[in-house]
Amino acid sequence: MFDLQGKRVVITGAAGGLGRAFAHGFSDAGASVLAADLDLAGAKETMTNRPGGAIALDVRDMESCTRCIAAAIDTLGGVDVLVNNAAIYAGLTRAPFDEITSDMWDQVQAVNVKGTWQMCKAATPALRAAGGGAIIQIGSATVSSGSPNWMHYVASKGAIHAMTRVMARELGADAIRVNTLAPGVTMTEASLDHFDNARSYGAANAALRRNADPQDIIGAGLFLASAAAAFVTGQTLTVDGGKVFS
Repeated sequence: MFDLQGKRVVITGAAGGLGRAFAHGFSDAGASVLAADLDLAGAKETMTNRPGGAIALDVRDMESCTRCIAAAIDTLGGVDVLVNNAAIYAGLTRAPFDEITSDMWDQVQAVNVKGTWQMCKAATPALRAAGGGAIIQIGSATVSSGSPNWMHYVASKGAIHAMTRVMARELGADAIRVNTLAPGVTMTEASLDHFDNARSYGAANAALRRNADPQDIIGAGLFLASAAAAFVTGQTLTVDGGKVFS
């Protein structure tokens, strides 16, 4: 039931980190993948010797989102799954909420919230044309835990969780399922750069006593994209080793 043979998948933010892990995991499960990222060279590297392609994408620009989906139709023949992974995370300045500047706030929301919404808008006609499919939003377990000094990021991910529920209601009649996958701290390059002692950061609060590696997250994404989740929509699947129970 986790076989994605023949599925056509668009993954944003796929030049590295969790996006690259998703691209490889979906490809290994039989899907054809279009890796999309502002870093085109990184997206191309992700897809080396794998079926599909790569495209430059700026999710802040609606025309860029539309071109991405058009490229997926040309390259893959259509779209069955959209994974909205692109987000500002690496290098994000942490600060108390009353010290976050308007520019910091707007930068995060433009990518994490508006960019996700625009990709959903761009992809929905193609998903409808395919007779249905799946949108997987990459949220964050921080929405449940309320990570301090990070309100701009946590708020952006909370918006994605809320958007998922609205779109699940609006797109259900089109057989398009919309779910949020909410990872905890995951040992990508971004996390290793972002946190001091990243591997131990918060791990003591997890039931499994460790933080995730990207491979720990892939299975949940494959599930949400597959026939195994055919009756699952509007849900948040938290994959954080048991730090929060939601």
